[in-house]
Amino acid sequence: ELAGLSVATAIAEVCYGGIDFGQVYKPSEYNRVLAICGPGNNGGDGLVAARHLFHFGYKPFICYPKRTPKPLYSGLVTQLESLSVPFLSVEDLPADLSKEFDIVVDAMFGFSFHGNYSIYCSLLISIVVILRKRTPAVVSVDIPSGWHVEEGDVNGGGMKPDMLVSLTAPKLGAKNFSGAHHFLGGRFVPPAIVDKYKLHLPPYPGTSMCVRIGKPAHIDISALRENYISPEFLEEQVAADPFVQFRRWFDEAVEAGLKEPNAMGLSTVGKDGKPSSRMVLLKGFDQDGFVWYTNYESQKAHQLSENPRASLLFYWDGLNRQVRVEGSVQKVSEEESEQYFHSRPRGSQIGAIVSKQSSVIPGRQVLYEEHKELQEKFSDGSVIPKPINWGGYRLRPELFEFWQGQQSRLHDRLQYTPEEVKGTRVWKIVRLAP
Repeated sequence: ELAGLSVATAIAEVCYGGIDFGQVYKPSEYNRVLAICGPGNNGGDGLVAARHLFHFGYKPFICYPKRTPKPLYSGLVTQLESLSVPFLSVEDLPADLSKEFDIVVDAMFGFSFHGNYSIYCSLLISIVVILRKRTPAVVSVDIPSGWHVEEGDVNGGGMKPDMLVSLTAPKLGAKNFSGAHHFLGGRFVPPAIVDKYKLHLPPYPGTSMCVRIGKPAHIDISALRENYISPEFLEEQVAADPFVQFRRWFDEAVEAGLKEPNAMGLSTVGKDGKPSSRMVLLKGFDQDGFVWYTNYESQKAHQLSENPRASLLFYWDGLNRQVRVEGSVQKVSEEESEQYFHSRPRGSQIGAIVSKQSSVIPGRQVLYEEHKELQEKFSDGSVIPKPINWGGYRLRPELFEFWQGQQSRLHDRLQYTPEEVKGTRVWKIVRLAP
């Protein structure tokens, strides 16, 4: 179960050393998965992986010619059948796998393979090897089928996978793997085994069941793209008031559990005409505008004093959405800044005093030392005074643009701008070309 989950996770959620590089095999682009399962444990891993891939949004098919009669394996088959996952015979497989499948999971033989296999497995290997130049992406479980566990693809007749998911620890034969993606799966090795055999296993990021090993993935930046799938975003469905529409989308970003949905890019320009952008946190919004707090002696504050206009950008990746807001900027009242300052954690209050934002400092230790001194000074719980050079800004919107990603780059862009109609301020909504 853990091995199969590791394989499915490696296919569905690709990460390297805790850094997310996005999915190599996205279900929106690599949806149809053929798992070719052998009679042993490797085949069992393939059956489990297929079940998890089904729940991850893929459409798996199983080719399992010689079913193992043991109850455990029968149970794995039953679980897949209960999900209506199709089982195909060798004769059912198309001559050109690429026409019907996007991924082939090679779960035929594992580390116990030593070169002797039945005719049916020979046939399976022949099918995939003959077609490997035209097949979909191939993912091998633990050891590519046809490889010697220590010496690799000795005769050149084994699988040539694009991804290899080694289980527990990489086998010696994996040194000869030349595919693009090599993962270690299954963080279930007992410490005693690690110590006994002096294993050097990489740490697993977070709660992940897999970690990339070997050479880092070569990333073709020009090929990085997302084919967005989003619901319709039509003029007749949106709120007439952009503040109401923003509230809807913001609430949905919060409900979706996105990290820091209030993070926004703030762009400012000084009198020299040079733009500057940075991420800040939205701390409130209503019909009067969008509020954030900062040091009044920072670079953005200097630019706003010279040119009190700015642009905000919210990007909610998990929902394929972004919102741009442009307008004039002014400081919030001292009372409002005072109230917010004292609502912050005491450590953050002290941090605001310590940081002379955007100024040059000799080293990080200076910050630690001053922070420690102030912590001791205010350890009695007394009120920490707000610095006079710290406070909030409010952007009063003059333009909103709501963007939602769609397939084939035909994105939705609805723009709101104010206009006077019979003495009343209303918002005009137009659609912009993507």
